[in-house]
Amino acid sequence: MSSTSENITEAARRILRENDRGGYTVPTAGLYPYQWNWDSAIAALGFAEFDMNRAWQEIETLFAGQWETGMVPHILFHKPDAGYFPGPDVWQGVGPTQSTGITQPPVAATMARMVYDRDPAMGKARLSALFPKIRAWHSWFLKWRLDSENAVCVTHPWESGRDNAPEWDLVLKTMTAEGVGEYTRKDTSHVDASMRPTKFDYDRYIWLVQQGARLKWDQQALREQSPFRMADPTTTFLLLRAHRDLLAVGERLNLDVTGMAEEVALLEAGARSLWNTELGSFDARNAATGEFANCMSNASFLCWYGGIDEAGQLEKLRASLTKTRFPVASHPTDSDRYDSCRYWRGPTWAFMNMMIGFGLEDCGHADLAQEVRTKTAELIETYGFAEYFDSTSGAPAGGDTFTWTAAVWLAWAGSQAKGTL
Repeated sequence: MSSTSENITEAARRILRENDRGGYTVPTAGLYPYQWNWDSAIAALGFAEFDMNRAWQEIETLFAGQWETGMVPHILFHKPDAGYFPGPDVWQGVGPTQSTGITQPPVAATMARMVYDRDPAMGKARLSALFPKIRAWHSWFLKWRLDSENAVCVTHPWESGRDNAPEWDLVLKTMTAEGVGEYTRKDTSHVDASMRPTKFDYDRYIWLVQQGARLKWDQQALREQSPFRMADPTTTFLLLRAHRDLLAVGERLNLDVTGMAEEVALLEAGARSLWNTELGSFDARNAATGEFANCMSNASFLCWYGGIDEAGQLEKLRASLTKTRFPVASHPTDSDRYDSCRYWRGPTWAFMNMMIGFGLEDCGHADLAQEVRTKTAELIETYGFAEYFDSTSGAPAGGDTFTWTAAVWLAWAGSQAKGTL
C-alpha cells in the first residue's frame, strides 16, 4: 500500500472515531446528528477493519431501538439536537428509544454476516443474540410491506433511503400537502439547497410523517390510507440479500431457520416482478395501481447483490459506465430529470457502488466489479469522504467527513490500493 493510501486509511478511521457518539455513529456532525439505520450497519463494516468489538456494538445499539412489532426505525434520537428537523416531537414514535415511525432498507443482516466472517470465534455469541431480533425485523417486512406480487414496499420516500429519487415523482405529484403547516427546514442550513430535495417534495415528506403520527404508526391503517406505497428495488433487493445471509448464518450457528428458505423464494419472486420489460430494467412500481415508474436508477443495479443475475440489466450497467467519469450515477445522465448534484437525481454514492460491486463479484462479473471498485477508490482518493459526488466531475456534495464513505474505503474501496479484490 502506498503512503498516500495509508494516509487515506488513517483518515477514514479517524472519521469513524470522530463520528462515534458512544456505541453508535452519526453519519456526519451537524447535518445528521443521530443514528441512522443503514448508515449504522455500514459503519459496522468499517469498524470491523480495526475494532471488532466496536463493530458489533454499532449493530447492537441499533437493535436496542427495535419496536415490539419487530420494526427497526430509520433514525434513533438518542440525544436532543435542535439542529435537526423533523425531530421526535413531530414523529411521535412508539419504540423503546425516541425514534422515527418508519424503517430503512435492511442491510444489517448482511453487514453482520460480513463482520462475523472476519472473526467467527468472537462473533458467534453476538450474532446468535442478534439473530432473533434481525429475523423479527425481516418478518415485519414480510407481514406488512409486500405488494400483490411480493415485492417490498416503502411508505415514505425517506424509508427507501433514496429520498428524492425520480421514481417517486408521479405519486408525489398526485398528493396534497394541505394542512402541513409552517415548518423550518434545517438541512439547507448545513448544505446548499441545490443539493437537497425541493420544497415541493419536502412538504409531502412532512405530510406523510404527520399522517403516520396521527395513525400512531398503525401498519394496517397506513396500508389502507397512505397515498404513498411503492414497491422499491432498493428495499426489495436488500431484504432478499439480507434474508439469504440470515438463513446462512442461522444454519451455520445451528439456530432455528424454519420457513426461511420459503421466504427467500417468495422474496426472489417479488424481486423478479420488478423487471420492467418496456424499460429493460428493474424499476419501482406503484403498489396501488401496479404501474411502473419507468425510471432506471442505481438501485436497479442492486439486482446482483440480491442474487439475481439479469443479462439485460448488465448491458444497462455497461452503458451507464461509459457515460460518467465515476460510477454509478443514481439517475441516467440523458434523462430530463437528471441533476448532477441534487441528492438521488444523478450523483454517485460510494456505499451503493460497494453493494453493486459485491453483487457483481458474487455473480461472476469480476471485470465490472473491478471497474466499479477501482473508480470508486479513485473518487475517494481524489475528492475525499463526501456524502455523495457528482458522477461526471467527481465534485463532492452533501455532507463532509461522512461515516459510510469512510467505511466503504476501509472495507472495500481501499483494498483496491492493496491490489486485492
